[in-house]
Amino acid sequence: MKNILVVFTGGTIGSTAADGTIATSSAAPFKLLQLFQEHYPDYGAIRFNTLQPLQILSENLAPAAWKIVIEAIESAQPDNYDGIIVTHGTDTLAYSAAALSFYFHALPKPLLLVSSDYPLDNPKGNGLANFICAVEFIRQNIANGVFVPYRNAGQTMQIHRGSHLTCSLQLSGDFYSVQNKSFAEFVDNAFFLKDSISGAGETSSNQNIPLMPQFSNRVLMIKPYPGLDYRYYNLDGVDAVLHDLYHSGTACATTQWGDNHSLIEFLKRCREQSVSVYLAPAFKSENAYQSTRELIDEGAKMIWNLSIEAAYVKLTLAYGNFTDAQQIVSFFESDIAHERISTNKI
Repeated sequence: MKNILVVFTGGTIGSTAADGTIATSSAAPFKLLQLFQEHYPDYGAIRFNTLQPLQILSENLAPAAWKIVIEAIESAQPDNYDGIIVTHGTDTLAYSAAALSFYFHALPKPLLLVSSDYPLDNPKGNGLANFICAVEFIRQNIANGVFVPYRNAGQTMQIHRGSHLTCSLQLSGDFYSVQNKSFAEFVDNAFFLKDSISGAGETSSNQNIPLMPQFSNRVLMIKPYPGLDYRYYNLDGVDAVLHDLYHSGTACATTQWGDNHSLIEFLKRCREQSVSVYLAPAFKSENAYQSTRELIDEGAKMIWNLSIEAAYVKLTLAYGNFTDAQQIVSFFESDIAHERISTNKI
């Protein structure tokens, strides 16, 4: 008998569609477990205990919600369970997966986030299949840590590390790991590991950094695009800026089109207001573009080999837990949830 804690938070998997509107439903969690019982031959070997600390569509999520979910899991005494499943919406799935990966980096059991591309009453939906995969992952003792099982349309089921999952592609409900390198594949009730970092029974990290479930709301994230005008950003109440980069690890460093479009000039303003600026994602290598070198020389802090989602969440957790600059640096230098991405590009 496997004892599994199921934490319902809403999302599409916790919603129903009526009159052209998809909205969370108090009946959806029971629907999921009912469907599981109907489609899982050995359902009697699984005992579920459920709780629902949130009932929201995930696009309405803020970092404060992560604290609510974490505290609910901890209050349920996770040591009493063989694994934990958190149902979640798809819009902010990658961010929540990173948040739980970092906070529960030393959890000696599997925690899986399960989503659905359609409500459960839609036969095209993958929610039930994703949930069954999560149950099997726990039942077969595949690995400890935080993972996300997800089946893209027309593809086999993939299991992603929570710290490697990226947001869905534009105009798509599909999910991928960074570099399209998932942790494992699930076919015919069997798991085929694709990531050699950790195997069955291994904890998600060999480090245990004590953390509080505090995620700072004083971290500003900026996305680059041609013509970005930094005049529109007010730095009052901001402790740190995370500046996204183009795929080659670059952002506009020239004043050719005016100072207001130059990240170099914005870095100077941030320095005057004692705001740290971090750049991600980028691979650390011997060669870098001239613009990237100029940004580093101007004082930007590179977050090497992390996805933008993982970098953002780790920053909010760092600034929520530490006030000393060296502690923040040490936290970022640690690889607590296998979040570092291989430099071997595809």
